[in-house]
Amino acid sequence: MIYSAEKINCASALNKLKRKIPYGWDLNIYRGCAHGCKYCYAIYSHKYLGEDDFSKVYAKINIAEKLDEELSSADWKREIINIGGVTDSYQPAEADLKIMPQILKVLIKHKTPAIISTKSDLVLRDYELIDELSRITYVNVAATITTMDDEIRKKIEPFASSSAARFKMLKEFRKTNASVGLHTMPVIPYLTDSFSNIENLCSEARDAGVHYMLPGVLYLRGAARKVFFDFVESCFPEKYIALKELYKTGAADKAYKEKLYSETVNPLRQKYGISKSYLGPMKEKINQTFIDL
Repeated sequence: MIYSAEKINCASALNKLKRKIPYGWDLNIYRGCAHGCKYCYAIYSHKYLGEDDFSKVYAKINIAEKLDEELSSADWKREIINIGGVTDSYQPAEADLKIMPQILKVLIKHKTPAIISTKSDLVLRDYELIDELSRITYVNVAATITTMDDEIRKKIEPFASSSAARFKMLKEFRKTNASVGLHTMPVIPYLTDSFSNIENLCSEARDAGVHYMLPGVLYLRGAARKVFFDFVESCFPEKYIALKELYKTGAADKAYKEKLYSETVNPLRQKYGISKSYLGPMKEKINQTFIDL
């Protein structure tokens, strides 16, 4: 399949978040995403563009230049930038456009910490740049991985890298100074929430040497709700009624989440010795960065 993106210019590179969680800035190279994830919370974000198809991708071709201008400001405090909070920076179009290497060079220039989350092993292309940045300041490389069942994965994330490839990528980045994490987001009730699936993810995470694992139960917001339930009705009709009952609102029932964490997620993280927090290495590395300046 050939992936393309419409090239656009952006007015600014960074978006200041209302709440620091624990980062205060977001950077998205692309609008829209070609991974085709059926649960994507960001589907709504095309609406204000007058575009209904979230798979239509726009690439901000001047974003590295804008980022350099913004980080050159005397007001910039080398805060953490979350790269790809809305759309994956290593989605298929990036293979041709090569915007991320430009971004990484700007971050290296300004010694600015970053979090990079992706569902693609294309990030390995930029291994040397990320390695260099990790030796200067805090860098977190995280993979979102929802299931080790490849048949389910192909349905819910049809154009993302395989789960095995993502774990292999994490294992490679463990050789750098970067903090490496597993984002099990979302855990999809009745599809990816089984004890065996979560255990398989924890086992792979331990083998990859990840620093932490962050889970998050599916949340259905706005347009994402219709997309998800249309998908379930088509591909997993036997789960449709139960999921509709569980998701009377945007969030799953509180009792369901409490049971999932107390009986599955937390015991398995403990069994495999996987931390639930990435704040430790973050604070340590950032503090060292300012000491060295």
